[in-house]
Amino acid sequence: MALAASSVSNLLHFAVSSDAKAPRIGSVQPLNWPHVLSSGVNYLRRGCRVKPINSQSQRNDLFVPLAVNTLASEVVEKAETVDYDGLAKDFEDASPLEIMDQALEKFGNDIAIAFSGAEDVALIEYARLTGRPFRVFSLDTGRLNSETYQFFDAVEKHYGIHIEYMFPDAVEVQGLVRNKGLFSFYEDGHQECCRVRKVRPLRRALKGLRAWITGQRKDQSPGTRSEIPVVQVDPVFEGLDGGIGSLIKWNPLANVDGKDIWNFLRTMNVPVNSLHSQGYVSIGCEPCTRPVLPWQHEREGRWWWEDSKAKECGLHKGNLKQGDIPQLNGNGNGTPLVNDIFISQNLVNLNRTGIENLSRLVNRKEPWLVVLYAPWCQFCQAMEGSYVELGEKLAGSGVKVGKFRADGEQKEFAKAELQLGSFPTILFFPKHSSKAIKYPSEKRDVDSLLAFVNALR
Repeated sequence: MALAASSVSNLLHFAVSSDAKAPRIGSVQPLNWPHVLSSGVNYLRRGCRVKPINSQSQRNDLFVPLAVNTLASEVVEKAETVDYDGLAKDFEDASPLEIMDQALEKFGNDIAIAFSGAEDVALIEYARLTGRPFRVFSLDTGRLNSETYQFFDAVEKHYGIHIEYMFPDAVEVQGLVRNKGLFSFYEDGHQECCRVRKVRPLRRALKGLRAWITGQRKDQSPGTRSEIPVVQVDPVFEGLDGGIGSLIKWNPLANVDGKDIWNFLRTMNVPVNSLHSQGYVSIGCEPCTRPVLPWQHEREGRWWWEDSKAKECGLHKGNLKQGDIPQLNGNGNGTPLVNDIFISQNLVNLNRTGIENLSRLVNRKEPWLVVLYAPWCQFCQAMEGSYVELGEKLAGSGVKVGKFRADGEQKEFAKAELQLGSFPTILFFPKHSSKAIKYPSEKRDVDSLLAFVNALR
C-alpha cells in the first residue's frame, strides 16, 4: 500500500536497532481498532515493515527530515485473542531473553522499552540479542543528574539508536514552580511533582503504543512489586485504542534478582550509569535520589523523607493495592498505627501545649534538646538508640532532652512553627533565647549530637 508524502508528513524519528526504523510513539493510529476490555485481549496483530526511501541517517545528523517522499508498507492482519494471565503463567520460568523476544515478535512497531537511565540498560541489551527491531523512550523530567544524561548519550552511541525523550509540559512545570517553588515535594510529598514531570509525559507516550516494556523486578520493592507478572494488561494507562485494557505491559526482569542483572551487565560489557559506583542503586531525579548504605534496601534512596511504604512515583501505580496502604490510627488522621519510639525515663515526652510553651519562653531555666519525630520514619527509628543514649549522658547535666511527635495532626503546626522539614528534625532551645537552633547535620550518632549540644549550651 503506497501512501502520499502528505499522509505521513508528521511521522517523527524514534529509537530502533540499527537495522530497522519504526514510527515514533504516537505518530500513527490505524482506524477501527477494536477496544480490549480484559486480560483476555482481542486485538489485530499488524506485522508491518516500514522503510522510508533514502532514510538511512548517521548518528551525528544535525536534523531529522520532517517528511519522506515515498513510503511503502506491507500490512498483514490477523485477529486473535490472547489470555495474558495464562501467558504470564506460561512464561513464569522463562528467561528475560525469551520474554523479550515474545514481546517484540507479538507487537512489532507498537511496543517500546521504557528506559530510566539505571539498570534498565539490560532491557536494551536483551532486545539487541533478539535480533529484532526495537524502540526505546525515556522520560526527561528536567531534574536528572548530569551523570544520567551522560549515560543516555553513551547508550545511544553504544547501540546506534536514538532514544525518544518525552518532556513534561512547560506550562504545567512553570505553574508548579511559580506557585510552590522548586522543592515543594520535601514539604507535601513527591506525588504532585512526579505527576507533572513523569506521569503525564508517560501517559502521552503510551497513548501511541499497544504495549510497553519495563525493568520492574519483584525484589526492587517488596511492598509494591513482589507480585508483578512477566506480562499483564496494564491496570492504569491506556494504549493507542483508548480505554481500559488497551495497553499490555511486559516485565521481562520480574523474576530476576538484582545481583543477576549486574552479573549480566558486567558479562556483556555494556555502559552503566556512573552513579552506581557512588552508592546509588535505584536512580531517579537528582533532588529525590541519594546513595544507600550497604544494609539498606535500594528503594530507601528514593523519597527518603517520606513515610510511605509504597515507594512508587505513579508510573507503576497499578502495583499499589489496598493492603499496601498503611493502617490509620484511631483518630483517622492518616497517621500509620505503629508503636512509639524514644521511650526512656531520661526523655521528656512533650505534647502540643508543652512544645508551644517551650518555644515561647525567652528565659528558660535550662536549655532543651528536642527531636521532632514520627515513629514510622525509618530514619527516626535508626537514631533511636543514639538519642536514648544521649539522654542518659545528659541526665543531671542541666540540659533537658525531649521528644515531640510531629506527624499526623501536628505536622502542619510543626512545619509552620518548629522548622520541621523532614523527619527527624532536632532542635536546641538555648537558655536565654526564644529562637530554636536546628541541628544541620544528618550525622545522628551520640558524639555528633553531643558536640552540637556542647557548642551551644
